[in-house]
Amino acid sequence: MAKQKYIVKIDDNFHFMDESERYSDGEYDTYDEAVARCKFIVDDYLQSALEPGMTAKQLFASYTMYGEDPFIVGGNERGFKAWDYAKERCKIIL
Repeated sequence: MAKQKYIVKIDDNFHFMDESERYSDGEYDTYDEAVARCKFIVDDYLQSALEPGMTAKQLFASYTMYGEDPFIVGGNERGFKAWDYAKERCKIIL
């Protein structure tokens, strides 16, 4: 029996609740690889949106409005909460 993959899917926060905007980012052999990819996607947006003088609250608001919201399906369904991760990263970055 083939081992089930972890699939990273991405919702677009700008099109909240519009599943037609959802797409697959890739398949990963391990949960840790899938989480690393999700974190990269969130971190990439945060770095690109960061502006001088911005607060953590403003950066997080930008992410929740315009960023990509990755999540994991498959495997053992432990999941990944991108908004929780983004909120913590905003505090660390700023």
